[in-house]
Amino acid sequence: MDLQFVTYEVANGIATITVNRPDKLNALNDAVMAEIDAAFRRAKSDADCGVVILTGAGEKAFVAGADIGELAEQTVRGGKEKSLRGQRVLHNIEHLGKPVIAMINGFAFGGGLELALACHLRTLAAETRIGLPEVGLSIIPGYGGTQRLPRIVGRGRAFEMILSGKPIDAETALSFGLVNRVAPAAELREATEKLAGAMLGNGPLALAMAMESILRGTETSLEEGLRIECDLFGIISSTEDMREGLNAFLEKRKPEYKGK
Repeated sequence: MDLQFVTYEVANGIATITVNRPDKLNALNDAVMAEIDAAFRRAKSDADCGVVILTGAGEKAFVAGADIGELAEQTVRGGKEKSLRGQRVLHNIEHLGKPVIAMINGFAFGGGLELALACHLRTLAAETRIGLPEVGLSIIPGYGGTQRLPRIVGRGRAFEMILSGKPIDAETALSFGLVNRVAPAAELREATEKLAGAMLGNGPLALAMAMESILRGTETSLEEGLRIECDLFGIISSTEDMREGLNAFLEKRKPEYKGK
């Protein structure tokens, strides 16, 4: 996989995908989005990857936002197509089947925050700010921000963030439930890897089905969500990993999961 703007590394079960365009504050354009998609497709099929950490290169930005130069030239048709392409990439991240943590090491504005919202968990450097400032440029979020943000923080807070366009600090993001952990920038990697490590020892099929149950269930009624959970509970009960996990517990030993 020949990537120019994204790097992919795996160590100890964690794949780190880094948007590597620090001279442009890791801003998103069509080429970067295509490479992010390619990197996550690799993570999906990589047997050595159990959890993904997504971050940005450099010390200033996670992803500062979209490439304004590209946006300034788009037409009605082009704008819709760009939004659809970006939404597909973020949908693939959200439905990867493996936990994805956005390690927000610097500014995350606009498309950068939307990218983080598609991840299952988020950690944030204590010194940084995040937001969706699109309305200040007389545009709106186009990569799912108007849909994912209210589902995470609630409609009232989402209205305020999106309609004011004002960024929020790390303390506010944590109080909103927008991020799972806040740490000083120098300690963010350690905190993020600790969070990833808490998931790595668990059954990979169970992780995938638990995430599927959450994602599908929260988009429907409680009654339908319970049916989804029930169906997946039945499916997981047919797996070798479930037998291994329960037997290992009874035998007081560490389970050896095979993803089967």
